[in-house]
Amino acid sequence: MSGFEIAGFGHALRYHVTPMATTDRVPVTVLTGFLGSGKTTLLNRILSENHGKRIAVIENEFGEVGVDHQLVIGAEEEIFETNNGCICCTVRGDLLRILGQLLKRRDKFDYIIVETTGMADPGPVAQTFFLDDDFKRQFLLDVIVTVIDARHIEKHLDEMKEPGEQVAFADVILLNKTDLVTESELERIERRIRAMNGTAKIFRTQNANVPIDRVLDVGAFDLQRALAVDGSFLEPEYLFEWGGMYELLAGRFTLRTGSEAHAHHDHHHEHDHDHDHHGHDHAHAGGLGLVMLAASAADAVALDASIEPAVRAFAEEAKTVACGGHIVPGNTRYAIDVDHDGSHFDIEVSKAGAYAVFCEHAPAEFDLRIDGVRPAAQRAFASHHHDEEISSIGISDPRPLDAKKVNDWLSYLLQSRGADIFRMKGVLSLEGEDRRYVFHGVHMMFDGQLERPWPSGAMRRNTLVFIGRKLDRQELEAGFHSCTA
Repeated sequence: MSGFEIAGFGHALRYHVTPMATTDRVPVTVLTGFLGSGKTTLLNRILSENHGKRIAVIENEFGEVGVDHQLVIGAEEEIFETNNGCICCTVRGDLLRILGQLLKRRDKFDYIIVETTGMADPGPVAQTFFLDDDFKRQFLLDVIVTVIDARHIEKHLDEMKEPGEQVAFADVILLNKTDLVTESELERIERRIRAMNGTAKIFRTQNANVPIDRVLDVGAFDLQRALAVDGSFLEPEYLFEWGGMYELLAGRFTLRTGSEAHAHHDHHHEHDHDHDHHGHDHAHAGGLGLVMLAASAADAVALDASIEPAVRAFAEEAKTVACGGHIVPGNTRYAIDVDHDGSHFDIEVSKAGAYAVFCEHAPAEFDLRIDGVRPAAQRAFASHHHDEEISSIGISDPRPLDAKKVNDWLSYLLQSRGADIFRMKGVLSLEGEDRRYVFHGVHMMFDGQLERPWPSGAMRRNTLVFIGRKLDRQELEAGFHSCTA
């Protein structure tokens, strides 16, 4: 197997390369499934099979520390990973950009697999291949494959919406880990799945063992069925909830948040006021996302034409701007400080004309406005937000760990917090051991083993990810630190 990388944006693409003739449209499999269902196992199986397909893999994780690239076979240097949140929203901008990059290397691959995070609704990912005219000509959405953990699917369906969305959109369903439940339980689960999705093909599997021709080159995706599942399927969800069009002269304008009482206070360059004394009902950690783009005209048509450039800009890493900072129209995503009343920011306009502003949340939530200017056109957009109780906590640390302490800590977590931890996974550096210790956990089930040696000369680093409900970062970090050798 040979491979190469496309550098840029801190990512790389992994290719599984064997000779095969190119086709007019590239078929795409979207691989989804809730946390711990077996998606990575299936992906490894696909990439290990002698099927003669050259496959580009795009992976995503829900979390702040990437670990999946270390769990995929032969993936030290050749993995693409968009580790910036939920694929159903944040990564859509990345997909537009990455797919555009792939088109420049069209002769190097024949197939694409997009593995979504376990928290993803696959609908918005599938939308990407229908909402961009160029991509409709270049790519063919072949099949949405959903992997299901038979042991836990009923609990997940009862408690969360994402697993149901994954089942509903599936063309092919792998009912995985069938060895962990009884035949009567399997029959009950299948009946429930059939009630949610009566057209998907269901295959019972262990270790995601399924013939490759059931998940690649299937030709199973049906747009009309997707629309039947979700009537708004072709109405995309965005990372921004509002867009407005402004006509601006060249010069400096002030963007403000909060009450009008602060609008006339001249603290443009001075910050004697104590921000801690100003409250806001909608504090936004990290800053409010905002993009400002030059446009052709200050009307609704030009606003609509600015949507896709805004999607791409929102996929970029945000530039944080404190109160009194500067905003310049362009392809930059800003994160502006709106966590107190009366924030203000300078907008530097070098050329008179129309400008589109896209905001992560509706301006009314923050009393957001440009002094002396009202939008000539505006519209609201649908957005996607996960259950705020569900979070991901990542730990990355180079210190070697004591194997017994690790075992005791993970055992305690499984017993005390197993119901709330949907998924845990990691790669650990154990004292006195040259091999990496790789572990996976789903609720109170756990599997860990020593695998391939650490790369020669490379820094050894522990990487752990916990995904679940009401996780306590301080508790998890303290537990990890107690395991150091």
